Amino acid sequence: MSFNQKFDQHGIWRREFALRLRLLAEWMKDHDLLDAAVEERLHRLELQVRSDKVMVAFVAEVSRGKSELINAIFFAGYGRRIMPASAGRTTMCPTELGYDADVPQCLRLLPIETRLQTQALMEWRMVPEKWTRVDLDVNDPAQLARALEKVAEVRHVNQEEARALGFWHDENPDDNPPVRADGLIEVPRWRHALINIAHPLLKQGLVILDTPGLNAIGAEPELTVSLIPQAHAAIFILAADTGVTKSDLAIWREHLITEGDGCESRLVVLNKIDTLWDALSTPEQVQMQIDRQVATTAEILGLPRSQVIPVSAQKGLVAKVTGDQALLQASRLPALELALAGGVMGQRQKILRAAVADGIRELKAEAERAMHIRRRDLAEQMIELRGLRGKNVSVIHHMRSRIEQERAEFDTSGAKIHAIRSVHLKLLREVFNLLGTPTLRAELAELTHALKQPGIKLGVKKAYGQTFSRLRESLQKSRILGGEIQSMLTASFRQLNAEFSFSLQAPKEPDFTRYERDLESIQRSHLQYLGLGNMLKLSQPEFCDRLVRALATRLRVVYESALSEVELWNKSASSQLDVQLRERRRNFSRRLEAIERIREAASGLNERIAEIAAQENVLNELDAKLAELTSHLVGELSLRFFPADETDATVRAALTEAA
Repeated sequence: MSFNQKFDQHGIWRREFALRLRLLAEWMKDHDLLDAAVEERLHRLELQVRSDKVMVAFVAEVSRGKSELINAIFFAGYGRRIMPASAGRTTMCPTELGYDADVPQCLRLLPIETRLQTQALMEWRMVPEKWTRVDLDVNDPAQLARALEKVAEVRHVNQEEARALGFWHDENPDDNPPVRADGLIEVPRWRHALINIAHPLLKQGLVILDTPGLNAIGAEPELTVSLIPQAHAAIFILAADTGVTKSDLAIWREHLITEGDGCESRLVVLNKIDTLWDALSTPEQVQMQIDRQVATTAEILGLPRSQVIPVSAQKGLVAKVTGDQALLQASRLPALELALAGGVMGQRQKILRAAVADGIRELKAEAERAMHIRRRDLAEQMIELRGLRGKNVSVIHHMRSRIEQERAEFDTSGAKIHAIRSVHLKLLREVFNLLGTPTLRAELAELTHALKQPGIKLGVKKAYGQTFSRLRESLQKSRILGGEIQSMLTASFRQLNAEFSFSLQAPKEPDFTRYERDLESIQRSHLQYLGLGNMLKLSQPEFCDRLVRALATRLRVVYESALSEVELWNKSASSQLDVQLRERRRNFSRRLEAIERIREAASGLNERIAEIAAQENVLNELDAKLAELTSHLVGELSLRFFPADETDATVRAALTEAA
């Protein structure tokens, strides 16, 4: 199965699974099992499945055939090139291809002059009026291709402006672009491009990141420390005829390989193998040359040979457009698509399905807890009513008085529950303060001050290390506080269970370990960027400012995710109290109502006992149905989700309507 087919299958799976989650939510709501925490958990699961993105970054030095490879894998169905891929330099600015239904199909271009300001790329995304917009017609491949040629546009500036924009460095003359006869220097016209089109794969969550060469990558810190590290896969393209050049190796070491990270999500494409096809050489001799280049490349980059894949993107595109299967096999493009499908998509599906399965198990436990409360209350009523058989009016009156006394005693639990919630919220506020934006901003203030010092910043790595030590400390404090809250909840719930016959259970506390891992990953990517090669750039205040803003943007995502998990944890604990208080009050009302009916009519006792027995049967059916629905979700998680029962017709109808 090719990457396109695998991704298409993944998209179908996500849509159908999200629909099944919505149907589960509706079923639980119909049967009064959807408290605030369960509803929030279901909403998050559905959102996670529907909005899951897979980013594939294509990284290469200029003239390696990167844009042609993107055309061959993703856009051959248009019958022509869509991304500009002519001879020489084409993609001059980082380009993201994706789909957002809330945004018109268009190309948005951020002017290169925005580099002279301090805002990070993520901040510029929030200011759409600063971008140049070009509307796109996906039904007109020629218009689409013409519009996308704008990503290759350039400007010619003097040396001073080129230096300010980050494309000229007096200290590294060998890396500077050539100067024209009129003294001007060619630089990209645009800083960043966003392409929003309703391509089938993009609609299903694929995001393609097309990056320019080394000079442009190095001048944009956010690209190196944020976008590329967060890609689920990075495709590094080399030329088969040249192998690994000095600039190729610089990109690999400085931007793609981070110390401590594995290379499993990195694929190396040895492109342009058609340049080795030689009429004077036998097929065996050509194959020997390709094998030698693959082995050499793998050795230099420190990869297994299986992660170096030789292809001809140009021949693969031609073969797909013309339907030439022999040429397609000779281009070896299918082998790359298989590697992408098995590696990137397989791993992504595994992670997503594991996360969804955990969420479903947790919401099932919460729903079962609510049913357990109802079942226990019914059992108590049944014992109580059976004990009234053959009793006189005075005994029934005494029973009513006892229930009213129990209700009065239960009402006193409100004070204890209020006290528990007060302590709980006080500790939670401390966690919120530790993970809040003001705290994060304060932690970064010292690093910002260090980076703003004039001249060469030899102590910048130390400043980064101290900053991340403080950030880790705040997460560790949050984890300790989380443990204290968990212990307090466990003890308090145990006490309430003993005194008021509740069935409270402290929800699973947030796992801060993964956020600490995220911090380590961010720190590694930044420390790698602070090598000697970028030391001179760090002497520029505006460059340092952009670097810190890029760091702040990525850290904010980590801290907001941690806060979101803490909020869900809090909601799970609070909703348990709310649900059990509500159920207990309903139980008292039902018991008093039953006693009143029994007192007024002799037949009322047997009728009420029969009603409770029927309610117990309904609960058993609900329990079985909940287990059935969730087991299908947690089970195979294949494309065939729905059991062959009465739900089939409903689900199929809903799927048809959604389509």
